[in-house]
Amino acid sequence: MPTANRIIYFDHAATTPVAPEVVEAMLPYFSGSYGNPSSIHRLGRESARALDQSRQGIAHFLNCQPHEIVFTSCGTEADNLALRGVALAQRARGRGRHLIVSAVEHKAVLQTALDLRDHYGFELTVLPVDKDGVVAVTDLEAALRPDTILISVMYANNEIGSIQPLPEIGALARARGIPFHTDAVQGGGLLPLDVDDLQVDLLALSAHKFYGPKGIGLLYVRRGTPLWSQVTGGSQEAKHRAGTENVPYIVGMAKALTLAQMSRVNNNAHQAILRDRLINRVLREIPDVRVSGHRTQRLPNHASFLIGGLEIQGVLMGLDMAGIAASSGSACTSAAQEPSHVLMALGVDPATAAGHLRLTLGHSTTDADIEALMDALTPLVARLRQMTAAYA
Repeated sequence: MPTANRIIYFDHAATTPVAPEVVEAMLPYFSGSYGNPSSIHRLGRESARALDQSRQGIAHFLNCQPHEIVFTSCGTEADNLALRGVALAQRARGRGRHLIVSAVEHKAVLQTALDLRDHYGFELTVLPVDKDGVVAVTDLEAALRPDTILISVMYANNEIGSIQPLPEIGALARARGIPFHTDAVQGGGLLPLDVDDLQVDLLALSAHKFYGPKGIGLLYVRRGTPLWSQVTGGSQEAKHRAGTENVPYIVGMAKALTLAQMSRVNNNAHQAILRDRLINRVLREIPDVRVSGHRTQRLPNHASFLIGGLEIQGVLMGLDMAGIAASSGSACTSAAQEPSHVLMALGVDPATAAGHLRLTLGHSTTDADIEALMDALTPLVARLRQMTAAYA
């Protein structure tokens, strides 16, 4: 069981701890090498060199050119820049005003698309998904129009873990000459990021999802993709995003992505074994439970369940009292009272959606952690169900 000094952490989809190697890489740029990378003196050149090296390191893992990387404050800003920047640029060129997104997108994409529809005169198609949360390429093809100017489908879902068929979607978009954006925030440290293999034109990442610092992200923008800056007032980031670059955090993100991608295969194998063990035990030991999302085509560290007969807040509080951190879905909407739009898109009824539990593993998760979780979770669910008149 957890000790007074250790939390058993099953919420890596919300955020990850910053790796010690990342902290070490960042530290010099808070004090000793603190220059503005736009300055021409020695301190400025040191920061500019760190910025360039970080950009090159990240570009290596994305298989792109360094100048195609735009640093942002987070994944949400990167998604906003992609949708608004491309939509406005495409409309100004007379290409059209029709956008396509999937129904299970993170709110950073979905609400931005709705804002473009409701306040900027764009037309929007929200693609349905199947019961596992996966887009059908045939549905996307049927939704395309001559005036379609942008497609956005996420790489992997943060709430249910399902992975989308990006290469097939990208091939269809490329054949029609339509820019294709993916929110890859949840898969940044877990999935391959070669933008040519994925056939994407824009890709968003956030460092805190792969053991880097919070407050830094990026948008890959394929050369030639029309994009209007959404933050003006400077010529930084090839005029795509004004503002002095956050050098320490950019250095940290580059280090974190290097560590994550270099160890990805081994870490994924470790986490997938534990994930499957956890899923099997939950299904075996707790009645009236089913997995949410695709059973196999899912992130290697992601286990999520629909637990019948109760609201998940009681489970989360009970686990927290036992020293175990878990969640019910997206950390960005965990305080919201309405049912998850992702689960609604899967056809889950609101009462069942109220019992959604997300358990996401990390590099340090052990067999003992799984045992401790199950020792707490199984009796906790039984006790809460006994207390719930609706279930009885």
